[in-house]
Formats: sequence, structure tokens, C-alpha cells
Amino acid sequence: MTSHGNNARWLSMRFTMYLLVSLVFAELCSVLAANEHPGVMSLAQLEQRLEDIDHELDELARCSMRGSMGPLGWRSHARQGPYQNEWIEIDLGESTLIDQVALVPTIWRDSTFGLMADGFPEEFQIIVGDGSDSEGRVVASFTAEDELLPRIEPLIVRFPVTSASWVRFQATKLTSRAWDGLYQLQLSEMMVFSGEENVALRKPVKVSTQEQFTLRARVKETVVDGSLPYLMDAAGGADSKSFVSTVDDGSQPSMTIDLGESCLVSQVHLHTVDLSDNVPEVIHPTFGIPEYCILEGANNPDFSDAVQLCEYRVETVFDADPIIMLNFEETEVRYLRLTALIPHIDRFGSRLRSLVGFSEIVVLSNGMNIAKDKNVDLDFEVRGYTRPLANVTDGKNFYGEILSIRTWMNQLARRHNLEKERPKVAAEAADRYVLQQKNLMRMYWLAALLVVVIILTVLIGRLVRMKYVGQIRQRFAADLHDELGADIHCIGLMSDMARDSLSEPAKLDEILKTIREATEETGNVVRHYSNLYEGNFSASGLQGDMERIAQRVVVHLKHEFSVEGEACLKQLHPRTRSDLLLFYKECLINICRHSGATSLSTKLVANSKRIEITVCDDGQGISDPSSKGLPQSLKRRARLMGARARLINPNGGGLCIHLSLHRRGYLLHKLLGFLNS
Repeated sequence: MTSHGNNARWLSMRFTMYLLVSLVFAELCSVLAANEHPGVMSLAQLEQRLEDIDHELDELARCSMRGSMGPLGWRSHARQGPYQNEWIEIDLGESTLIDQVALVPTIWRDSTFGLMADGFPEEFQIIVGDGSDSEGRVVASFTAEDELLPRIEPLIVRFPVTSASWVRFQATKLTSRAWDGLYQLQLSEMMVFSGEENVALRKPVKVSTQEQFTLRARVKETVVDGSLPYLMDAAGGADSKSFVSTVDDGSQPSMTIDLGESCLVSQVHLHTVDLSDNVPEVIHPTFGIPEYCILEGANNPDFSDAVQLCEYRVETVFDADPIIMLNFEETEVRYLRLTALIPHIDRFGSRLRSLVGFSEIVVLSNGMNIAKDKNVDLDFEVRGYTRPLANVTDGKNFYGEILSIRTWMNQLARRHNLEKERPKVAAEAADRYVLQQKNLMRMYWLAALLVVVIILTVLIGRLVRMKYVGQIRQRFAADLHDELGADIHCIGLMSDMARDSLSEPAKLDEILKTIREATEETGNVVRHYSNLYEGNFSASGLQGDMERIAQRVVVHLKHEFSVEGEACLKQLHPRTRSDLLLFYKECLINICRHSGATSLSTKLVANSKRIEITVCDDGQGISDPSSKGLPQSLKRRARLMGARARLINPNGGGLCIHLSLHRRGYLLHKLLGFLNS
């Protein structure tokens, strides 16, 4: 059996090993779960997200910038500080159900960062009103926390369907313009959608301020003229070459589209000839666009009931756009005739020639193109170019499919959001890859450490068990010496007496009876220690066992026995109780053999921290009261249980043996018994 102190050290060692193994295992689990955080995408989810983003980007219109010259949109007065109140208000004319506003920024070419929005506000509101309501109501609001910048794509502002006759874009915090750092509001185009139709096209505009000495490209009307800084570069559809033809000088060529049935028409978009697939462009931006044309509608094929819907003039280079958006009062027509009253005049070598050409003619009814794949008739002969006339209504341009303006703006805005998200996802995925590699290395090392810990645990356990066996042998030897040695020696002496008394039968019989009683007593002692090792004790506890030992060993001495803390004694571990009993018995044997005492007293004190035994006699005592005067058997017994023992020489004579044992607690004893089971 191990001593109390050694048991505690073994318990501490095993507990440390268990704790180390648990920590290593927990670390392995944390490594395996390193990429799984609540509310955060795992590495597999990040990879899937990148794949989804790339797939969606492949299906979105590309943000291709137009070249050459064109209108830039409106800009306000320049200010010294950002917190200014600048606004644009569009009069829709009548109450209209609207649900979306598209804000197209003015684009600046920065020498460091490339293309970027210039003068787009950091904080602003979209306010709508109806009739005489001059205050209106806010349907959308943005601050710097929304991180709208940097950007070059349009910003889409969605809100619940609402009725409004005017829409105001009101900025409250401006950004500085690139070239001089002054603050102003700039906007290339503002679109207001009712379904698929841009109801703000060429509507009256009011602004808070207008920059002085502005060019034709920056007047307030350009913010609703449909002129955009982009080329329609859709992801889907095959490309289609523009229709172009020379015409007779001085002629007024016309193109007629049969819609198949009478329809309500409100807008026509003229997609101009694709200038060039080269950089720089070698064709003038007005190429193929009539300098002056009119659009007529009719329900009779001979245009006997014709009504002029709108007209268009190219007065400056700022009037030429990739998409010329014309709007007019909604009219029910079946036939549309576009007449070039003044065709485009192009210099070809040393001579001039008249041209007319378009990439696509889009006729809108409720925002939908109703001219797609419809027949087109000409009143002139096609010359100079071999481009099919059907290309004018095939729904395609040089890049592919022609989208509705709303769909186009939405796709560009969606592209901006995805291209803004993708680097963050890619960076996070890259960090996860690095972390994964680190975690794998950590896992390898931790697994190796775990193997080492397990091996050490096994080896240390084997060493401890070997030490445990040695301690059992040492304790067993001490128990035999302390308990059985005297009895066997007594039996030997009485056997010698019996041999000498062979001639005296009566005396021999008495000696044999004594030998028989001693033999039975020795057997009882063996059974007693068997119970001690198996943990079987009498119900009387430590106090009762000590009293019985005292009655047997010091029967001829006067004995006083006192106890304090009986409740704590009941919580003692059996091994502790065994050690205390054997120490106490050895004390009594030494008193009987060497003290010459006539009386003794035993005091047993127990509390939650320690157990103390004090045995005093009235014998002859010793001259040296130091701990070195303890008999070797008592020293050994105290050492085995991890206690401290010393001699005390009281003033009144005699000698006291004092033992102090620190307790480890009842729960510790239970855990110790479980770990060693």
C-alpha cells in the first residue's frame, strides 16, 4: 500500500498527465475547427462564394467606357468644405408610380487609381413628393458607413413603389473633386424608373446651384438627357455589325418599321454606329447620325395619318451619344418612319459623301422593345457597305445583346458590388489557406506531442507502479515487524519453555495452552491485516480500533483516552486509518518495553486540516528530546504516511510522542481510490 504523501504525489502526477492530454486533445479539436466560426463562412463556403461570384460576373454586363467626346452631366458651385446642401430636382410632370432611381457618377481618370467617381457625395437622400408638396418624404438615405465609394458604376436606389410627381437628389456631405480639392456635387445622369421605363428622360430639371462659365457638356439638362459614360457591353448574345449606307447628296432618306399592330409608343432609342474596335478611334463620334432627322408615327402604311413624334439635331459633338434616347408623348401607332432631313456628311479622301447608319433602333412601349425582329423598309438603295438591313432590329450591337436600360443599370451596379466583394472573399480565403497550412503543421506537432505524452504516461505509470510495489514490500515488512515479530518471538520462547518442562506435565500443559492462544492471536493478527489491505474495517472506526489495541497491549497500565473531532475521523481513508493504527501500536509497544511507566494517556485530535496523535507516559523519559531520539520503527512508520513525528519531554517527567498528519480531504481520498482502482 502507498503512503498518504506518495498517493498525493502520484495523484498529482496522474492528474497533470490527464490535464496535458486533455489540453493537447482540445488543441487538436480547435485546430480542426479553426475555420468554423459562427456567423463566418468556412473555407469551403468561401471557395463556393468565389465560384458563385465569378459565375455571376460572367453573366453580367461589363463596365466598358465610351471614348471620344460627350456630355459630362451637371456640377454645382465649388465649395471650401464638405458639409453643403446641394440638390437636383426632376419634375416628372404628373404623378407616376416609381420604385427605383439610378445615379450615374461623373468619371475622372486618376493618374494613380485609374477611373473613379468625381464629386459623388458621401452622404445624401432621395426625396420624393407629389403635387404641391414641397417638402416631400425621404425614401432612401446614405451615409459614409454605406461605403458607396470608390465606384464608377451606377448606384441603384430601390424603394417601395410610391407615387410622385417630382424626385430630388439632395446631398448633405460632398467629396472633393480630384483636380483642385474643392468640394462640389457632380452627377452624369439621374434616371427614375417606373417599371422598365426611365420617366425622368429629358424632363425639366432644377438645381441648387450651377457652375459659372460652364461648357455645353455640363449644363443641368445633361443630367436627364440619357447620355451615359458607358458602352452597352452585355455578357450574352452574338455580336452584330451596324447598318451603314451611302445616300445621294441632297436626298432625305427614310427608314420605316412595321410594328405588326398598333401599340402605345413613348420612347425610341437610336443606337449609333459602333465607332471603331481600335484604340484610338479613327471615326468621328457623329459618324452615320443624321445632322437633322424627324420621327413620325402612323397607323396607315402610306402615312396619310402621320404625326410627328419628335425631332433630333446634332448641333455639337456633345449631342452624339452611343445611345440617343428620344422621348415623346405616348402615342398609338403601328408604323414608325425615321427621315434624315440632313444626312451625315462624311469626308472620304478628297470628297464628301452623305451617309446614314444605325446599330439598332429600339422602340419602347412600357419600357419594352417592341421593334425587335420587325421588318424595316428603305426608300433608298443600300450602297457602299455590305451590312444586312435586318441588323437594325435584331436586338444586338457590336458587343452582343441589347438590354433594357433598367436591366443594364442594375447589372452594372451588381457588378460593382460583386467586384467589391470578390477581393475581400479572395483575401479571406487566402488567409484561410495560410491558416490551414499552419493548422496542419500544428496538428502534426500536436499529434506527435500527444504520442510522446501517451508514451511518457505509460512509462511513468510503469515506474510509479514499480515504486508502488516496492512501497508495498517495505510497508509489508514494517507491518510484519511491528505486529507479527513480537508474537512469533513469544511463541519461540514458550516453545523453549515447553521443551524444558517435558518432565512436568501440569506445567507443560499450561505452556501448551499459552502457545495455542498465542497461535490463535497471531492468526487473528494476520486476518486483521488482510482486512486492512482489502479496505475492510470494523464499524467502530479509528477510535474503537485504537482503544482495542490499547486494551491488548498495555493491559497492565492505567490508560486515559480522549478524542476531539469524531466527525472528521469518519471521513478518513482506510489506508490513512491503517497507518495511524500501526503507528499508535508501535508507540504502545515501545512504551511497554522501554519506559517503565505505570500510566499513559492518548489524545486524538482531528479537523479538516490535520490529524494529531499525542501519547504521553509517566516513565523515565530521555535526556535528548530531539526528533533523533525516535525509534527507527516510529520514524519509518511516520515516513510511510508522510507525517511528522517528534518527542516531547514534559516538565512533569515522562515522555510524549506527537504525530501530525496533514489531511488531503475526503473528496481527494475518493478520487485517489478511483484513480488507483
